Amino acid sequence: MDNSTPPRGTLLLDRKTIASLLTLEDCIEAVEAAFRAHALGETLAPELLHIDAPDGEFHIKAGGIRLPVPYFGLKANAGFFQNATRFGLPNIQGLILLYSAENGYPLAVMDSGGITVQRTGAATAVAAKHLARQDSSVVSICGCGNQGHVQLRALTKVLPIEKVNAYSVDNEEADRFAHEMSEELSVEVRHVHDLAAAIGESDVCVSCTPSAEPYVQQSFVRPGTFLAAVGADSPGKNELDPRLLAANTVVVDLLEQCVSVGELHHAVELGLMTAQDVHAELGDVIAGKVSGRSNEAEIVVFDSTGTALQDTAAAILAYERAVDSRLGQLLDFSAA
Repeated sequence: MDNSTPPRGTLLLDRKTIASLLTLEDCIEAVEAAFRAHALGETLAPELLHIDAPDGEFHIKAGGIRLPVPYFGLKANAGFFQNATRFGLPNIQGLILLYSAENGYPLAVMDSGGITVQRTGAATAVAAKHLARQDSSVVSICGCGNQGHVQLRALTKVLPIEKVNAYSVDNEEADRFAHEMSEELSVEVRHVHDLAAAIGESDVCVSCTPSAEPYVQQSFVRPGTFLAAVGADSPGKNELDPRLLAANTVVVDLLEQCVSVGELHHAVELGLMTAQDVHAELGDVIAGKVSGRSNEAEIVVFDSTGTALQDTAAAILAYERAVDSRLGQLLDFSAA
């Protein structure tokens, strides 16, 4: 698509419309391409701004992709994790603004919820494709909300998953997850209470909770495991024992961002690691600039803080398909 043609307005896209335009497979492909592009110097440098509020937090993530058509994306997300119980609102809400990076025109304003969920699951799938043992069949999912669902769906796109351990501090949520996902994916999904035993038999472990205290301990993890740490996207969140990172191979989505807000942040803050101890950014592995897993016994941790590259890649795909399909509402903000 050529966005050099002057647009006639800004396209407004709601969550339902975006869901009709993007599949998880689409997002996996787009996210992998975005990470590769970053490693090859074909992106606008991504940035993160984090602001704490009395009962929540705001994340502003921005960045762009240069090729084949230049775009800039900015996502402003609010995380208020008592919203569902207090107000009947989603715990995470936000918008993505998509601009032409050629002339600065605001091309689209879209709901960020569906894109955030899908692109986060997609990043785990891409990381697992390049870093997990390819015969990995047993996975533990820690956190059984929306993100737990998409993490498992995404993993089944790239690995031969046969057995799933579902862990949550909310027993009813874990029960629902086990029932729903076993029916949807036709794999064995069981609610587990002993996390140490569950992770100890797993080839893959995904942590996707807003926990402020580490609950995945170094002693739980057996040789050869791939861990995707998804929950820590602000300085106060921490799911993994920092010693687990310090003792094993760490791959990050964006190094500078993970040092500031990811699981890596805690290991660095405790003096257990430095940025130089990180094996690679994921994009460098995808692009073949750095090796991934070196042997079958290696424990590999993927620190996934969520990047503007992922958001922008998915937003571009949604926007271009909406334009082609004549979906969404056009609004000219600059009209006299």
